[in-house]
Amino acid sequence: MHSVKFLHQDIQDEQTVQSMVNELLSQMGLDEKIGQMSQVCGAGGWVPDHLADAIRAGQVGSVLNEVDLNTVNELQRLAVEESRLGIPLLLGRDVIHGFKTILPIPLGQAASWDANVVSEGARISAVEAATAGVNWTFAPMIDISRDPRWGRIAESLGEDPFLCSQLGNAMIRGFQGADLAENGSIAACAKHFAGYGAAEGGRDYNTANIPENELRNVYLRPFKAAVDANCATLMSAFCDLNGVPASGNAFLMDQVLRKEWNFDGFVVSDWESIVEMSVHGFTDDDEQAALEAVTAGIDMEMASSTYRDHLENLVAAGKVDLEKIDQMVRRILTLKFKLGLFRNPYTNPEDYPALLNESHREIAKEAAVKSCVLLQNNNRVLPLNRAQLDSIAVIGPLADDGYEQLGTWVFDGNAEDSIHCLDAIKQLAGDDLIINHCKGLDSARSPSHEGFAEAVETAMRSDVTVLVLGEESFMSGEAHSRANIDLPGQQQQLIEALAETGKPIVLVIMAGRPLTLDRVVDKVDAILYAWHPGTMGGPAIADLLFGVQSPSGKLPVTFPKAVGQIPIYYATKNTGRPPSEESCIHMDDVPPRAAQTSLGMASFHLDAGYKPLFPFGHGLNYGDFHYVKITTSRSHIALGESIDIAVDLINSGVHAAEEVVQLYVRDLVGNVTRPVKELKGFRRIKLNPGQRTRVGFSLHTDDLAFYNRHMQLVTEPGQFHVWIGGSSDAPLWAEFEVHP
Repeated sequence: MHSVKFLHQDIQDEQTVQSMVNELLSQMGLDEKIGQMSQVCGAGGWVPDHLADAIRAGQVGSVLNEVDLNTVNELQRLAVEESRLGIPLLLGRDVIHGFKTILPIPLGQAASWDANVVSEGARISAVEAATAGVNWTFAPMIDISRDPRWGRIAESLGEDPFLCSQLGNAMIRGFQGADLAENGSIAACAKHFAGYGAAEGGRDYNTANIPENELRNVYLRPFKAAVDANCATLMSAFCDLNGVPASGNAFLMDQVLRKEWNFDGFVVSDWESIVEMSVHGFTDDDEQAALEAVTAGIDMEMASSTYRDHLENLVAAGKVDLEKIDQMVRRILTLKFKLGLFRNPYTNPEDYPALLNESHREIAKEAAVKSCVLLQNNNRVLPLNRAQLDSIAVIGPLADDGYEQLGTWVFDGNAEDSIHCLDAIKQLAGDDLIINHCKGLDSARSPSHEGFAEAVETAMRSDVTVLVLGEESFMSGEAHSRANIDLPGQQQQLIEALAETGKPIVLVIMAGRPLTLDRVVDKVDAILYAWHPGTMGGPAIADLLFGVQSPSGKLPVTFPKAVGQIPIYYATKNTGRPPSEESCIHMDDVPPRAAQTSLGMASFHLDAGYKPLFPFGHGLNYGDFHYVKITTSRSHIALGESIDIAVDLINSGVHAAEEVVQLYVRDLVGNVTRPVKELKGFRRIKLNPGQRTRVGFSLHTDDLAFYNRHMQLVTEPGQFHVWIGGSSDAPLWAEFEVHP
């Protein structure tokens, strides 16, 4: 019986889906089941004979990296009309931060601290990708990332489990919509399960060693949130976790994901990560790799072919139970039904809005505006006052580069669709201001000082300098880790040369990670951290520079002073000898032949102290916000109850601005040691000059739960401290007690 009978049927409920899945499964041979578990790479705009034959034979369940619409529809035609059972294909693509309309990199989006911005961005990404027939994306990446040397920190949502969970779920909602079968909805894939963000040395693909308690309290939390948000699929990590590669890790895939969390979607391997288990030294050969992967619970193999080559023999030998294969295929078929692919496997571009339309550009611009973080604004040089300026120097190799501002892992966006900083500044300045431009450096990595003289001359004949520096897009992302995360090339030297002019300098940085800026912060007046802001980065930055918009981004990750401080993050443990201002003396202040105990015996670096350059949650704006009068609704609450915490927020500045108000908690005593602060809530609040408002949060005792030494999720009675402020350094605090 040909499964074309399922075409054009509306899916009414879960029971109907499972009935159709089981009926289809009963018709399948083992080779066709294994075919559904196999994902192959497309040829990029055509269908080679070997791929067409494999699809006709039912040996392919998914194709990735094919976005030519005619080709995609032909692939679906082959699957639906020329294979025995007519099962449509999943078409996968890395739609990480946009398809044609490119949004800020995910780390930049995380700096918005705005779930609506993230969700809307994912929605337009999904709609544009669906126009090309894509129905599955490999995002969001929700690895907790605490090492800025790691190139893939650019794809992450930062260092904090709570923020990552909130924004990761927003991205899932945007991709998947209210109904997976709706036009413009595509399946999301939370990655990389699990622990990949803790790769040693910040080197991609490297080992991760994470104690189970830390794994559960930090690294697994965003994935649990994604499962609870009905994320359709998960992807296994490249790394080995505590000695067991994730793609063969039964603890992760079976114990945690299936038994504890009851995840009913499917898991896909990362690119060839199954065969790479042999490279890890975990398996002898491809057959054993296939056995380990399927036993652990990897439902679909990406790119490599160990399942197609070996699963039939493994089933015949009794090493893999057929029911396990059936359950895996059942999950894959279920998603295909939920996506509506049996109802209509083909894509008609007329069903979708135009790519890069004005609405999509506006959403991308808003994301870029809210993602930019004002790190420093000495002497209130920003916003630029056009009435007091005659000319502006725009200098730097990234000022007029529409390609580099797109950022890492962009396959379908085009540089010519970008509006870069120079053009946007010129457009906003109009005829009122003279814009003097030069590059200063040929590229972000240039070793030459040849353009310095022109840059200095350009700055000297201008009232203020806007200096656009940072990383090229290739310098972050997968396999693009860095040991030195200073500004590359001769950028620091260019800053020093321009600082000698005495003219105000506004430093705009585009980068895919936090950079170590300790040697340049005192050379410039203002620093606007724009990450890689995407297609509309130029207009967003121009609006912020001229005060059309106020910056409102906050750091989703800590900025170290020096690379030797890494890992450095706000939710650290207190240790038995916590550092303080009194205990931390810089080595340069210690006299020669000092006694061994000449310093306070505390946890810090002799040459860098214990504080970061900029803390998690930091970000300035054009208002002047003050937090006063923190209160709690009660001093004692019982387990199962909630407590309200509130603060007065005042904008005493002359500009309207938006502040991200942040709530942090500390559990003073625990069955296992607890972090000194943990983010538990945040709210965006916009205030006009002179306006005051009361900002409140509600905390349930379940929000205070953690995994104890027995790996039980518990909230323990005891004393708690709570802070509300504009960063993780918030000084305003109160306390409460939880009792049984």
